[in-house]
Formats: sequence, structure tokens, C-alpha cells
Amino acid sequence: MTRLNIVLLLAVLASAIYLVHTQYESRRLFTELDRAVAEARRLETEHQRLQVEKRAQATPLRVEKIARAQLNMRTATPAITQYVSDPQGVAAAAAATGASAAPARAEGGQP
Repeated sequence: MTRLNIVLLLAVLASAIYLVHTQYESRRLFTELDRAVAEARRLETEHQRLQVEKRAQATPLRVEKIARAQLNMRTATPAITQYVSDPQGVAAAAAATGASAAPARAEGGQP
């Protein structure tokens, strides 16, 4: 009878130790999950902030301002626009046959 009591006592102790370990592991995992959720929330907020900043950086007025200041670009006017024409219709014929078109000439008769 004493052997049965000792075996049952060991089983109860093992069960109690396993229960404590399981509770500890559960709390640790819950804390880790809570940290991961907080990090996801922080990253989502950061992503939204960056999206807003991206939209602010890409406004047409800002792009034009940078193009003028840093790249020395200017608005295209008819006075500085060069038109390219294809007087022989080579491009249309090449497109119909699938061949590549010869380079078009600039207006003014220069090759």
C-alpha cells in the first residue's frame, strides 16, 4: 500500500509541476503575443505616416519647384518645341508590316 501511495504522490507532484510549467509558458506566450500586437500597431501607424508623407512629397507644385530649382527645367513652349515629322509615311508602312521604322527627320530638312 505504501508503494501505491508513493507512486500516486509522485504522479500528483509531476502533474503539479507540469501545471505550473504550462501556466508559465502560457503567460510567456501571451506576453509575447501582446508585444507582437503592439509592434504591429506601431508599424501600421508608421506605414500610414509614411504614406501621408509620400503623398505630400509628390504634389505637383513641389515636383515642379524641384524640377525648376535642382534640374534647371522649364515649361515647354511652342517657341522651343521641336516637332518630328515623317513625310514619306515610313513609320506607318513599317508598323503595318511589323518592321522597325527608319529614324524620322527633324523639321527643316536636315537628315
